[in-house]
Amino acid sequence: MQAKHASESYTEQVQILFSGDLNGSKRLFGGKLMAWIDVVAAVTARRHCGKNVTTAVVDSLVFLGAARVNDTLVLRGQVTYTGRTSMEVKVETFVEELDGSKRMVNTAYVVLVALDEQEHPTKVPPLLIETDEEQALWEEAKKRCEMRKQNR
Repeated sequence: MQAKHASESYTEQVQILFSGDLNGSKRLFGGKLMAWIDVVAAVTARRHCGKNVTTAVVDSLVFLGAARVNDTLVLRGQVTYTGRTSMEVKVETFVEELDGSKRMVNTAYVVLVALDEQEHPTKVPPLLIETDEEQALWEEAKKRCEMRKQNR
């Protein structure tokens, strides 16, 4: 199985927030953001492995700031780690200001498993590390993977 670069599966989704996306405090409803994160993570993982996937773990979901009506939201997904049948995807969410500047409002790590035609776990391509940043993301992800295994 041929290894792949993270850049081959990079995914970006853009949303403009409307009133239906908000909670009672007039900020982005966390559950709505979680659904968008899951979609971005799934598309990223599917692009990496060329298979259908299922979400196995949302390892971390950290809310760093609020987003409000009419904000432009940018979600970016990147494979950070691959196991035998699983992939960790980091999804960062930003509010993009009208001048193009961005402020991070959320970071999430999602583990997805590749599925074969019978919906059984199947092997995924290894991840080729290209940059020092990708190497650091790999090392951090490897630690999270080991902690998840210890907590089973």
